[in-house]
Amino acid sequence: MEQFYSNGKLLLTGEYFVLDGAKSLALPTKYGQDLIVESIKEPQLIWQSFSENGECWLEAIFDLPKLRLANATFEAVEDGGKDTIAENLNKILRETRKLNPAFLNSEKGFLVKTKLDFSRNWGLGTSSTLINNIANWAKINPYKLLESTFGGSGYDIACAQHNSPILFTKHNSEIIIKEVNFKPTFMDQLYFVHLNKKQNSREGINRYKKMKGNLTSEINQISQMSEAFLMCEKLSDFEKLMMEHEQIVSKIIQLKPIQEELFSDYFGQTKSLGAWGGDFILATGNEDTTKYFNQKGFKTVILYKDLIL
Repeated sequence: MEQFYSNGKLLLTGEYFVLDGAKSLALPTKYGQDLIVESIKEPQLIWQSFSENGECWLEAIFDLPKLRLANATFEAVEDGGKDTIAENLNKILRETRKLNPAFLNSEKGFLVKTKLDFSRNWGLGTSSTLINNIANWAKINPYKLLESTFGGSGYDIACAQHNSPILFTKHNSEIIIKEVNFKPTFMDQLYFVHLNKKQNSREGINRYKKMKGNLTSEINQISQMSEAFLMCEKLSDFEKLMMEHEQIVSKIIQLKPIQEELFSDYFGQTKSLGAWGGDFILATGNEDTTKYFNQKGFKTVILYKDLIL
């Protein structure tokens, strides 16, 4: 039996701009996904994916060594239904084999079980943790597998592999990762709030690509702000940076900051994370923060220290 585990992720700074070389502050989470591989006699790959509460939300069977999808069952019609989910998995496995031709290229079979620690609609990296786990199993470069499947900057793969906050930069194909110490003195005043919907990051990225022009100035600003976030000793300075960062992104993608859109009466400061419009936001606050967001209909409010490694 082999077992692999990858951390989930949140991007604190550099959303969208990370694609164009901005230095970005990324946070691996205490929640992630594991993958367990067992050998079986039948020449099949039996794949079972389990949610955080132990429910099997996907079972797919592939004939080996052809990697032909033989059967799939799925718990609901979301995400395009079982066929799309199983076909995406099939594509990942085939792309993995391109990078390692020996992968699953035998008459023996495997039972694979994946298990998430977090809800799939949280946006903490269901795909990136899967990519990293499969890459580790196949002994290939996870960034290359990401590039040939979902795409993106790769910061999520870096989070999957690191157990502390990181500064992440991608220049062309060169990836620079620096582990950093990010434990602000006001950590107990930082909260993550889920917006009750999973954002399709590809839609946000497409919008960004359509809107952006020459971003040299903004990329430099975001890179400097990522470093500045690390240096903050006062919550007020941190909140000022949050607000400035929101204004820069808002101007480029022409969407209102989340505070202006939903939380104009909030007593703290909020900031979108990753693709705007869904998943988690960061909020500064106090003992009244959870009550405020709960009353607005947002039930998932998590302290920084309870979510971030």
